[in-house]
Amino acid sequence: MILYPAIDLKDGQAVRLVHGDMDQTTVFNHDPAAQAKEFVAAGCQWLHLVDLNGAFAGEPVNAAPVEAILKACPVPAQLGGGIRDLATIEHWIDKGLARVILGTVAVENPDLVREAAKEFPGKVAVGLDARNGFVATRGWAEETNELVIDLAKSFEDSGIAAIIYTDILRDGAMKGPNVTATEALARAVSIPVVASGGVSSIDDLKALKDTGVIAGAISGRALYDGAIDLTSALEMLA
Repeated sequence: MILYPAIDLKDGQAVRLVHGDMDQTTVFNHDPAAQAKEFVAAGCQWLHLVDLNGAFAGEPVNAAPVEAILKACPVPAQLGGGIRDLATIEHWIDKGLARVILGTVAVENPDLVREAAKEFPGKVAVGLDARNGFVATRGWAEETNELVIDLAKSFEDSGIAAIIYTDILRDGAMKGPNVTATEALARAVSIPVVASGGVSSIDDLKALKDTGVIAGAISGRALYDGAIDLTSALEMLA
């Protein structure tokens, strides 16, 4: 199981939110590229980047820090937030991004996801963010009546590389991931599922790994707060 350290970008800084609320922001590093280098030095194999401003704006906002991270770090990175058209997807892949994460557009324009997955094999993931099992979009500000598992199944034959599943009510709250819901999703589809939201201890990572079906986990606040030691976590997962 791969551990993805998260760097959430707001106004050019590395931050964490609670429950996706832009008004509940903690700044952890004024230099996101330096933060990324710390994670790489500890041995991480991937980076998970989120353009928070972009998720609300519907277009990339934190392009400069993302590009700085891509230049500074030799490991692959995935990015979500504000990526809603083919030109933006192509732009980021040309810049060296290993994987784009499509969230809002997966609900509003699923055909674009399919087109992108065909055009850029292995480089397109779908981000499914859920509140009480239902998908939320546009930076989690809008709720839909679409069940996560139903939407995930609709992409079964699309060729997407992964599903990033976030339980919004767990995100940034240090309360542990929703292992049951994540495992159920991973068993319902053949697409690799990455858990996000609430991963706050080595025990959380072990619980996800022990399901035997979850491909990865994303953690942010716990790594910044020291609740998870990244080197120890990577050793355990290996």
